[in-house]
Amino acid sequence: MITDRDILVTGGAGFVGSNLANRLAERNDVTVVDNGYLGTPTNLDDEVMFLERSVVDESLPTDVDVVFHLAALSSYAMHEDDPTTGARVNVEGFVNTAEQARADGCETVVYASTSSIYGSQTHPSPEDMEISINTGYEASKMAREAYAEYFGNHYDMSMAGMRLFSVYQGYGGSEAHKGEYANVIAQFADDIAGGESPVLYGDGSQTRDFTHVSDIVRGLEAAAEHELSGIYNLGTGESHDFNTVVATLNEILGTDVDPEYVANPIPESVYVHDTCADYAKMHAATGWEPQVSFEEGLRMVCEQYPTTPEME
Repeated sequence: MITDRDILVTGGAGFVGSNLANRLAERNDVTVVDNGYLGTPTNLDDEVMFLERSVVDESLPTDVDVVFHLAALSSYAMHEDDPTTGARVNVEGFVNTAEQARADGCETVVYASTSSIYGSQTHPSPEDMEISINTGYEASKMAREAYAEYFGNHYDMSMAGMRLFSVYQGYGGSEAHKGEYANVIAQFADDIAGGESPVLYGDGSQTRDFTHVSDIVRGLEAAAEHELSGIYNLGTGESHDFNTVVATLNEILGTDVDPEYVANPIPESVYVHDTCADYAKMHAATGWEPQVSFEEGLRMVCEQYPTTPEME
């Protein structure tokens, strides 16, 4: 575990960022930078210093030991609606943060990339597999990886890119602020608990490697602790389809809510139907492995909701 360090977390008032910042603040001095778009300071513990700033600002508090760069526009829709802003935040914001960190003497940067660049994969995806870029979101994250390689090679910085698989926590945690951009597990659980049908694209057979945020946070911390460089997957190595998610949530909550199936509004040519992580590289480098099972994670999501008497 990282201890007694000065740490900056960009996007640190958001879902993953706040979980990371709060954990790190137990043993470190942590500063969070966030512009409030996908985050809120109410997600943060009192021990965390919050600054409302953008990662494209000229003066960031990068005079630290470690930077965790999680700030991003993190969905397909955000980039297709406004690709210029998407590139400005995800690419320019990353380069701006990394350069200021370098200038201030910080040599360790851990940043968020994405599993979406693998496309649809029903088998575990290793980091060295051939990929193609089909969306603006994927392009922005690949640009991060390329610039990280530059900073690593040219300035000998430790630059660890973490390809995050489908991260969830549920609305009982700091994921609530993401709203429509929250993981489907959070959205489906809230719908079912409220007696509403969760909306599934297509026939619900699409799969995701659902990874609990606590496992993601441990992986991010491990990457910094070991001063990793390069690209690493953070996922469970298991996938579950959306129909199974709905059925399992119904079982846990003691409900019987059927999903509503609708046509997929995302073009088939770019829609990622299936994801699955190969985390062997991360395990070999740090010993990290996921600890929260699919069923346990869904039970944690549902803890905030009442169950029917027969399920209690």
